[in-house]
Formats: sequence, structure tokens, C-alpha cells
Amino acid sequence: MIVLITGPSGAGKSTVIGSLMESDPRLAFSVSTTTRPMREGEVHGTDYDFVDDAAFDELVAADAFVEWATVHGHRYGTRRDHLETMAKAGRIPVLDIDVQGGVQVISKFGDELVSVFLFPPSWQALEERLRGRATDADEVIEGRLKTARLEVGFADRYTYWVVNADLEASVTRLQAIVAAEEVRARALAVPPLAP
Repeated sequence: MIVLITGPSGAGKSTVIGSLMESDPRLAFSVSTTTRPMREGEVHGTDYDFVDDAAFDELVAADAFVEWATVHGHRYGTRRDHLETMAKAGRIPVLDIDVQGGVQVISKFGDELVSVFLFPPSWQALEERLRGRATDADEVIEGRLKTARLEVGFADRYTYWVVNADLEASVTRLQAIVAAEEVRARALAVPPLAP
């Protein structure tokens, strides 16, 4: 199983994913590789693998990504070797990626993937969250809001929808989704008892 969580910038993905992972030690965060500059407080290898454009080009040429896309002027990608390492360790990878990458992953992994689109409770709440971060200039925030409206148009490609109005309720819903996916017949591969 691979869990994909996508939503607009400011929907609360990082907070929800962090709380979800604290509740289930089998989950492992898939650290994306990015050309975006590191923000204050971020840690290389924990938040993102930060690389320059030349290093990202080399990874693309080596087919190292299961998906990659340009988002808000920077490239982001999910490394194939990271997913393979997690799977070998018996962990459930959790991907926090944008809609462009999400659509690529959905088409690539099919039923192996548990896809969740995380919505903010309202457009007003989304804008307040983005402004509350105090990390981006007004024009960047306006760009993110415009992109968010386009991203929501892809939500119908995702299996599950969660509105993140309350952190605890959102995490409870995601826990229920993971639990339900674990007992789907396709997840078990063979019946627990032979006829």
C-alpha cells in the first residue's frame, strides 16, 4: 500500500500527515526531492531533499523519479529508491505531493495506491492559513490561491476526500481509510482461509 495525500498549499497536509504518522508507526514519510530553496526551520533529508537544478536534471536523466513536476517555479519529485526502501522495510509510504505529481502516481500505481484529496474548509480559511504562515510575499500567496482553484478541479481523480476543518477529525478519517484499505480483498492477495 502507498498512501497519497494531495491538496492545495495551505490545506494542512503537513500537519495532518505528521499527526497521522504519530498514530501509526508503520507509516513512513516519503521525503520529496526539490529545487526549492530551504525555508527557515526546514531540515535537509527530513522535510525535503534539497538539490540544485543540475542534480535534479541528473536524477531525471537516470529515471530516478516515479513522478516529478514543476510547482510554483520549482521542481519536486518522488524518488523510486525511497519507496523501494520503505517497502522492503515493511513500511507504508505516505506521499505529500501536488496534483500534477498525484495524477502521475495515480496512473502509475493504480490499486496499490490509496489516494486522498485534502480540502481546506473554505477559500477564506485557505487564504488565512497562507497569510498566517508569514513565509511568502503577497504575489506568491495570490499565485498559490489561483493554483489552488485549479488543483481542486482534479479532486475527482482521487478515491477519498477529506475536508480539513478540524485536525483530530481529519486524522481520524485518514486512520479509518488506512484501516479499510488494509482489509480490502485485493490487499490480502489470497483469502485468509482456503475453500
